[in-house]
Amino acid sequence: MFLSEASEMMLSNVVLGVFLSLLILLTVSGNVLVCLAVCASRRLRCLTNCFIVSLAVTDLLLGLLVLPFSALLQLNDEWPLGPVFCNFYISMDVMLCTASILTLLAISVDRYLAVTMPLRYASLVLPWRVAVAMACVWTVSVAVSFLPIQMGWNTVNGTVQNQGPWAPVGKCRFELNRPYVLTDSLLTFYLPLVAMCWTYLQILRIAQAQAKRIGSTRPTYITSYNSRNNPPISTTLVSSVTAAALREHKATVTLAAVVGVFVGCWLPYFILFTVLGLKEHPDPSTVPEFPIVLWLGYTNSALNPLLYGALNRDFRSAYTHLLRCRCPSYSGWRSRKQSSTGTTGRDHITEVTLLCGHIHVTCRAGETDQNLMRREINNGTATETVQSVNCIAATDVNGTESWC
Repeated sequence: MFLSEASEMMLSNVVLGVFLSLLILLTVSGNVLVCLAVCASRRLRCLTNCFIVSLAVTDLLLGLLVLPFSALLQLNDEWPLGPVFCNFYISMDVMLCTASILTLLAISVDRYLAVTMPLRYASLVLPWRVAVAMACVWTVSVAVSFLPIQMGWNTVNGTVQNQGPWAPVGKCRFELNRPYVLTDSLLTFYLPLVAMCWTYLQILRIAQAQAKRIGSTRPTYITSYNSRNNPPISTTLVSSVTAAALREHKATVTLAAVVGVFVGCWLPYFILFTVLGLKEHPDPSTVPEFPIVLWLGYTNSALNPLLYGALNRDFRSAYTHLLRCRCPSYSGWRSRKQSSTGTTGRDHITEVTLLCGHIHVTCRAGETDQNLMRREINNGTATETVQSVNCIAATDVNGTESWC
């Protein structure tokens, strides 16, 4: 039996409603998990992750304050909440999207400084400067969203959209004119996008040059003794500069993936947004492609937490502990077990946070216990075994470090 047209439409709305509800739930729960992971894990508390938390808060607010009403507008032909709330909802949408873009721009600048000026990074990227950057991001986002829409600068006739006797009843329209579209898209998407691409290209160029220098560096050999009765052993010592460079490169790859996914999700929307704005289309939401590219952009907010877990081992571990209702512990040490001969067992090998790339290796001078740590560096050029009396830190290309 064939379904009637009304039944097919109802079934499609139910399927669409379930899909949008799952997307909203994934967005909210995933970004709450990111915030909790950074708060609960000491190893995730660093200045770079302040930008990650800001991005997660932006996506969380989008899931709470924008996506439910976008779904309502998608599933219903009429807007039941009035013109004032409609303009507030559209302003929030524009503000949060702008905040995401500018936060990603701040992340790219942070990575650029970390890779190009590693020795000065700690003195340049200070907590108060990160706070000022975040304040600027949100101030600009509010200025380019609420101010133009509430003042009517985005409409063709210069009046506030969705208000007045000429506004259509039961509609929630985002009106566009050429000056607003050009200004908004250039300042809040295209120019930041060009800046981010240039920044990561420069980082890639520097990373390739550093990788060549690291590969051509002659290994430095030292002689150490595991005990007085054993013969000397030659070991390869990895410099702290090399270790820091490898950490920064991995962190850059992680965050560059976040930027790449963001561009892939939002670029189609902004292309269509620009085209419709230049044509001064009276109601972009009626264009068949507009809801598709809009929800493709919204999907980015649900993908970011998955990206952190897929590309970052510390986030993955924090997610696991939180989902098991256990507080994550990253002290990085396992209790030393003394054997009958008086020697110590192997220390627990911990991971360096990929996004927190500036963790100092502190070695305890005068330590009498002797540690045995073996690590292979699978970079295609060498395999390294480390034995030390006091402390040797080795970092592989995946960002895994053995602490003294």
